[in-house]
Amino acid sequence: MIGPVVLLAGLLYAAVEDWRTREVSDRLWILLAGIGAVAGFVLWSPQTALGGVTWALLSVLVLEHVLPWDTWAERQRPWLPGAVELAIYVGVGAAVLGAAWRYGVGPSGVSVAEIAVLVSVWSARGLFELGVLYGGADAKALIACAILVPILANPLLSVPENARGALGFTPFAIIVLLDGALFSVAIPLAIAIKNLASGDFEFPRGFTGYLIPVDELPRRFVWLKDPWLHGEEEGVESTEEDIALRRRQAAALKSQGATEVWVTPQVPFLILLFAGAVAGTLAGNLLFDLLALL
Repeated sequence: MIGPVVLLAGLLYAAVEDWRTREVSDRLWILLAGIGAVAGFVLWSPQTALGGVTWALLSVLVLEHVLPWDTWAERQRPWLPGAVELAIYVGVGAAVLGAAWRYGVGPSGVSVAEIAVLVSVWSARGLFELGVLYGGADAKALIACAILVPILANPLLSVPENARGALGFTPFAIIVLLDGALFSVAIPLAIAIKNLASGDFEFPRGFTGYLIPVDELPRRFVWLKDPWLHGEEEGVESTEEDIALRRRQAAALKSQGATEVWVTPQVPFLILLFAGAVAGTLAGNLLFDLLALL
């Protein structure tokens, strides 16, 4: 159980930092991914030579997402990081899937856990590129989860037998994401209750945002929605730039005589991922559990 314990401790720290600053240092993901890579290599390499090789390749795939090698590479050639990353994706994917085709999936071939790592990394990267995972830290959290806890077939609490059967081949990172997404349903309900209590509810935006005084805009982790200031949202890549943007927006709005603005919260998604990891460790996939009870 060392993997889940390390993962939960890391995600708890990340959730607190995400709440406080909306930023998490890459050092955390390097630490978690490094522990997962070493622990997995110790676990798999003594069993078969194939297991050691495939786990080493998967570790390279994971670590390239969290180590800052691309900064150095981009200084050498702007196209180099993309080319290297594409080569790693294609090479590792072809090697692992080719080994699975040649030797099978199981104790004497490529393990289910190794397939789960590959699927989890591909899924996290794909969701990030599609904008489903808005922040890079969210994707890195799932990638670190992938190598720390590839599969968690036996949650701590008793779950329906039908749901338990699916846990043996469902990547734990996917379970964490799905459970976290399920918890996110509470956010629009909480916002609507807040707006109803203050008398500011408007359908449909009363489920996604709320009014705050203009003076509070620089101190809140929010996105300005109304009044809209065109062009001001571009080029924001860090917390410092985000705060500076909201200061400029507040100054512009006050000059126009605005006293209140409609905003949507910048949801600290790592808190949801931590909640999803806790739920996954205790009860597996909550959606599977609910469907199994029907």
